[in-house]
Amino acid sequence: MTNIDLSTSYLGLDLKNPFIASASPLTGSVESLLHLERCGAAAVVLPSLFEEQIEHEREQFEQLNAYQSDSMAESLSFFPDLERYNTGPEEYLQLIRDAKESLCIPVIASLNGFSSGGWKYYGELMEQAGADALELNIYLVPTDPSVSASDVERHYRELILSVREQLRIPLAVKMGPFFSSPAAFGRDLVESGAAGLVLFNRFLSPEIDLETLEFVPALQLSQPEELRLALRWIAILRDRIRASIAATGGVHSGLDTAKALLVGADAVMIASTLLKHGIDHLPVMRNELVQWMDENGYFSVEQLKGSMSLDNCSNPEGLKRANYMKALTSYTTKV
Repeated sequence: MTNIDLSTSYLGLDLKNPFIASASPLTGSVESLLHLERCGAAAVVLPSLFEEQIEHEREQFEQLNAYQSDSMAESLSFFPDLERYNTGPEEYLQLIRDAKESLCIPVIASLNGFSSGGWKYYGELMEQAGADALELNIYLVPTDPSVSASDVERHYRELILSVREQLRIPLAVKMGPFFSSPAAFGRDLVESGAAGLVLFNRFLSPEIDLETLEFVPALQLSQPEELRLALRWIAILRDRIRASIAATGGVHSGLDTAKALLVGADAVMIASTLLKHGIDHLPVMRNELVQWMDENGYFSVEQLKGSMSLDNCSNPEGLKRANYMKALTSYTTKV
């Protein structure tokens, strides 16, 4: 087998291969992180710190501050301003410190929410704790019909700008697919300060419990066919933005990884397949990728990347409407 160079670059970070363990329970402890590194993960994204956690800590501090101010005014001198006070979950920051101390691969922190709130402050704390990069997982469900698409997109841009101005480490944005013009919006996110895009954010939809008549969480692992949506838009965006791109959602094998790299991804985020098969599935994926590259004459990931982007593929119409009717008419049911 030919010596294959799997090295790549993501967010300016040099990676030994394109496999990044994305945010999941598997990245929540140093023991598990070490296992991921041993099995070949090139970088890890820690589980997200949620905006609700930040706000909970903030509210606790404000309640205590209000109580003390009512009981004895002079005690206010013992309470620092909120902006200088670490009200965030210390456990998360400690996980970053411990991970950086234990691992040799890049550690990417993650924030999940929808408003700036304490994001700027906590993003800075994560950087100080040693995070190599920060991933913003913006989870916004605009239910108000008076809020236009332009308003939503402006909110995203302003949020990224506010976080970006506080950081020196690179910032990635996990982008959802539900925008009227993903290509234009992806470009706007990069111009607002994102060094990379992660396509696509997988919004989790609630289920209805028919016994209690309540909305309840319903988490299902991704399936390989979900990757197709990201493949199309990575191919379209690859030559239109100057930023890193990672594929997420549906990467379950080395062959899925090859597809993502072909259309222009710099790396792939993997979680569901590791939750399903275990961390030891990582070497299997790596070997599948190496075997496919060897059989098809590729010597490096850099040679492979983007060779099927919109500008480079032999049939760009396959990414557009011309392929729509062909797909529909090619399906026949068995009688």
